[in-house]
Amino acid sequence: MSLFDIISLLMVLAAVFGYINHRWLKLEPTVGLLMISLASSLGIMLLHWIFPGLAIVNQLQTTLSNIDFNRTLMHGMLGFLLFAGALHVDLEYFIKRKWTIASLATIGLLMSTFIVAYLSWWLFRLLGFEVSFLACLIFGSLISPTDPIAVMGTLKTLNAPQDLEANIAGESLFNDGVAVVLFTALVAMLGTHAGHGAGDGHGEMSGAGVALFFLQEAGGGTVLGLVAGYLAYRMMLSIDDYKVEVLITLALVMGAYSLAWSLHVSGPIAVVVAGILIGNRGRALAMSDEVADYLEKFWELLDEILNALLFMLIGVEVLVISFSGRSLIAGLVVIAIVLMARFVSVWVPISVIGLRNRFPIGVTRILTWAGLRGGISVALALSLPPMPEKNLILTCTYVVVLFSIVVQGMTIKKVLRRYL
Repeated sequence: MSLFDIISLLMVLAAVFGYINHRWLKLEPTVGLLMISLASSLGIMLLHWIFPGLAIVNQLQTTLSNIDFNRTLMHGMLGFLLFAGALHVDLEYFIKRKWTIASLATIGLLMSTFIVAYLSWWLFRLLGFEVSFLACLIFGSLISPTDPIAVMGTLKTLNAPQDLEANIAGESLFNDGVAVVLFTALVAMLGTHAGHGAGDGHGEMSGAGVALFFLQEAGGGTVLGLVAGYLAYRMMLSIDDYKVEVLITLALVMGAYSLAWSLHVSGPIAVVVAGILIGNRGRALAMSDEVADYLEKFWELLDEILNALLFMLIGVEVLVISFSGRSLIAGLVVIAIVLMARFVSVWVPISVIGLRNRFPIGVTRILTWAGLRGGISVALALSLPPMPEKNLILTCTYVVVLFSIVVQGMTIKKVLRRYL
């Protein structure tokens, strides 16, 4: 199948599944698409088990295995999805909660990474797996970030208090960029080449070099986002034409993201910073009401289309992952480990910052349950270089992501009602 055929197939399936969900299931769109595509995939696996020689099943598995999920998300969809989410961020609320967001996206992420790594290392060894602690650290780094795509999609339906929404959205938009940098540094310590986003040929990296690499990627991404966003803002300020201004935002996302990878700085952080600048200063000073309306509708539509494709892809990826009984057991136990690590990594920063700020009583429980994992974790796991632990990490990641989107995504409203 050609690339156009694959994209056409995915788009048709996303449209059909979206229709089924909207017409009959009436679940939250991302959850509904994921569940239908997962059920379809399991049905195909059952069909393959009953009729192992069925050509269409083998062809479908071959087609799906040729889709580079990591490049599709990390080098394709992610920049657009992050920018669309950042456009709706209220900078005033971000500034009020800057220390909370910064601590959760950095200190909290690092704490979660080490807690998951240490406990999963013990678990895997207990189940008879031979794993290195570095591999467990890599797993902790890719499973700890909350996924902005899943989180932002869920927030649209919650009607949560604005301060709480700013915390959740802010953390999810920034901690994925921090996590990609940490993941890249840890994989580079393996001394293998895994492509950018999972190594990018940085070669072997000592522990001492990780901090410098982290500052280079995160700091460089922030500066690039500010510069690119400001240039786009100045261009939009000098004209009043919605077609050209929408085109400028598209160029901003694609140009900044591509340039970031070339300069070895964080593309996700660059796009988020640029999106916040355009969504606040640009909307207030450089756009007429007509331009703002067209821009918002364009990015909202693009966001919905890409979300539909992404969560359908997550569902069908089960066809190309090799599961074993022990790895599935490990994945189920890891769900509890990840939730516990999330709780601790939220509770510690909130407790320290809580000396100066007031938070709702149940904020730790809310932030723990609202920390959904999604496509970024799956993409990073799939991007791992050949290593003995890769299949185990991929299975555990997939199990955690499915639980997060389906169970946490469907019950977060009840958690909000209980603790607010």
